[in-house]
Parts: sequence; structure tokens; C-alpha cells
Amino acid sequence: MKALAGFLSLLLHLLLLSATESRRLRLPRSGSAYLTKEEHWFDQTLDHFSPIDHLQFKQRFYEFLDYYQDGGPIFLKICGESACNGIVNDYTSVLAKKFGAALVSLEHRYYGKSSPFEYLTTENLRFLSSKQALFDLAVFRQYYQDYLNAKYNISKVENSWFVFGVSYSGALSAWFRLKFPHLTCGSLASSAVVLAIYSFTEFDKQIGESAGAECKAALQEVTKLVDEQLQSNGSSVKKLFGAVSLKNDGDFLYLLADAAVIAFQYGNPDVLCSPLVDAKKNGKDLVETYASYVKDYYLGQFGASVLTYDQQHLKNTTPGVEESADRLWWFQVCTEVAYFQVAPQNDSVRSSKIDTRYHLDLCKNVFGEGIYPDVDMTNIYYGGTKIAGSRIIFTNGSQDPWRHASKQTSSTDLPSYLIKCHNCGHGTDLRGCPQSPLSIEGNAENCTSPEAVQKVRQLIIEHIDLWLSECQSTGRMISSA
Repeated sequence: MKALAGFLSLLLHLLLLSATESRRLRLPRSGSAYLTKEEHWFDQTLDHFSPIDHLQFKQRFYEFLDYYQDGGPIFLKICGESACNGIVNDYTSVLAKKFGAALVSLEHRYYGKSSPFEYLTTENLRFLSSKQALFDLAVFRQYYQDYLNAKYNISKVENSWFVFGVSYSGALSAWFRLKFPHLTCGSLASSAVVLAIYSFTEFDKQIGESAGAECKAALQEVTKLVDEQLQSNGSSVKKLFGAVSLKNDGDFLYLLADAAVIAFQYGNPDVLCSPLVDAKKNGKDLVETYASYVKDYYLGQFGASVLTYDQQHLKNTTPGVEESADRLWWFQVCTEVAYFQVAPQNDSVRSSKIDTRYHLDLCKNVFGEGIYPDVDMTNIYYGGTKIAGSRIIFTNGSQDPWRHASKQTSSTDLPSYLIKCHNCGHGTDLRGCPQSPLSIEGNAENCTSPEAVQKVRQLIIEHIDLWLSECQSTGRMISSA
């Protein structure tokens, strides 16, 4: 019955496709953030680990075929912990053009429009995990291969596949190659957070290093002053930052810590540090200067929301499509990977009140008793930074705090590259500089060392070229038997 339902779904999709076949997709306009936003759907299994439960849900995906050449590879761009609203026009579009590849993206289960449930209760989130997501990718890979063969009226052909991801989806990219090596020729794991970490003190330490001595000192003074003002007049200081809705002081301090992180993570360090260092040198009010940055840049230009940090918001089981990502990602944090960005015991940039207890209390408050991350089990399952896969490229930016959860040692089968420059952060190899807002096609001209980015990109191209050729030489044709 399940196979029949899948066949009927595919047949219906092809009938709909034939009605619009004459409408050729246009090449993306210069400056367009997306290659395509045209939605497609297929039926996905809800629980891949149950032998008796065959429930399904609708999962959203996208395809871009303008660069595809007959028999070319299929590049699977994995979507991560947010709504997937299309195929982003980053450096993968350059790679697709070079290799004559099809580009496809699958929205992560539960996120965006691919939620199996209307109500995101803790009970209903039990099927939200990286393990289920990896099987989603495997099922989709098989589905889309059949779909593409039917589209071009060919049979018994296997294209060469290559997977890509950044950050959490970068980890999924590495893990997919690890768990399903027969389904992909290789993986690019950009800023891939493959190591689950319970007490992630290296995160804050990297912020201090990336900031430099003067900016770090200014940030630490801001933290000290805000901690003091919270004790004497909490509502006043929260009002200064436009965050009076955050009743929990820990939530407020987390907002302030994240606001600083974003400048280094996404390649805009001077937006934060220049005014802070200037204010400290000239005796200006550091807290007011930082508040201006938080409101004007982090909550303004960058587009972050105070609501994201409110535990009352995180407890909402009926959020909108875009807002649901906050609760969903915290569930994954609280059950699988932790990445608890706690203050180190000494010389921290963030408030010491952001500790392990804060995170565990959040998990319990938002999702209920008994919810906590079993990071040991996650690392046993995937291997952490001792991942034993092959043909996986790891890349990281030198200023990115997340690189300490990635694999930074290199080997022949698992090459790892660190892109070093003043504004090289999260996913620089695919996103260029800055990493946010989007640099079209991953433009690296604004990186302080464009040649460092280009050098790593050339190595990526060489690995992809080699691994695709090795894949093809082993024969991707399905036997007629």
C-alpha cells in the first residue's frame, strides 16, 4: 500500500508537471537572493524506525535545473533549522553551473511548511531528530532520482549525488555521507557542528579572540555594568535595549550575548567593535553605545527578534510557520546536541549568569520534566570530531565561534580547511563576506582576504571533481537485472 501510494503521488506530480513543461524556468535575475522559490511536495514517512507505523506527512522541496546537463550530478543542498523558502543563490549556484548539476533542497521535517502536526507539543515533537532527518534525506534522494528519470523519460539510470550544508545542515551533510555512503559521492560540510557539547565554553572564548583586546575589554565592561544595573533597576536597563518583555533576566542576558556573537559569526565585526572602542576611548556611555548597536543593527538591520529569547514564546505550541523554528531548534538543543553556550569560569565576555543551570532550567520550563540533551549518546552515534566517514570536506571561518564544534583536523579522506581573515565567519566558503546579509553567489570580494577564500574554494572544486569522477568510474548505471 505504501509503495502504491508513493507511485500514485509521483504519477500525479508528473501529470501536473507536464501541464507546465513549456514554461521554462528563467535564470535568476542579477542580485536575486533565490534561484527558485517554486514549491514541490512529496509524501515522507513520519517514523523511519517503526516497523509497524507507516504514517506519512507532506514534505516541501525545491529544484533548480537551469544549469543541469544530461547525466550531470545532482547537488542536494540540505536545509536546516529554519523554514526553507527556496534555493538560496550562494556559491553552490556557481558550483552547479561549473559541474552541470541539478540543485535540489529538502525542507527539514517540522520546520517551515513541513510539519507533521498542527500542535507542537512536546509529545508531538518526538519524531524531531537528526536521525529521522537523515532518513528523510535518504528517502527523498531515492524519490527524486526516480522523479528525474521519469521527467526526462529515461530509466535505470543513477546520477552522481553530492550533498552540501552549512552549520547544523553542514553536520547533516557529513552525517548523511557517514550513514549512507552508497547514496552520495561526497559531502561538503561547511561550518559543520558535528560535535555535541554540553558545556560549550570555547564558544565564548572565541568571541574574545575574534574581538581583539580593545573590543573584548569594552564588551566585558558592558557585561559588568549591565549585570549591576539589572540588580538595581532591571526594568530601566531592559527598556534601554528595547527588551522590557523579557521578564527572565537570563533570557535578557542571552539576547545581549547573542547580539555580540552575530557580529563575528556573520562577518560584520567592525559594526560592533568600532563604536564600542571609540566610546571607551572617549569616555562615552558604553551601555548606551551597546544598546544602540543591539537596537539598530541586531534587532534592526540583521532582523533578530526579542521574542526569540522569551521562554513564554518558546512554550507556545501553535506558533506561525516562521516563528516555530525557535521552539523546534530549542527542542533539538535540549534533546540531542546541547551546544550550551555558557560563560567560562574566567575572563568571559558574556554574563556568568548564562551557565549550565540556565540552559537546563530552560529545557525543563519549555518542554517539561526529564528533557535534557544526552550528548554522549549523540557523539557515540555520529563520532563527534572522530567521525569515521570518507569523502567529506570540512570548512570553517577563523572568526566563527562555532568552529570549535566542527572537525578542524585534516586527513586524506576527511580534508579540513580553515579560512583565515578578519571577517571570515560561518559558512564563508559558500556565503562569502559578510555571511549576512546574503552575498550573491557567495561573493568574496568584501572578505579582507579574498584570496584565502578562493584558495579553499579551488580545493573544494578539486575534491568534488575527483570524487565525482571516481563515482562515475565505478558505474552509476543500474543493472537491467
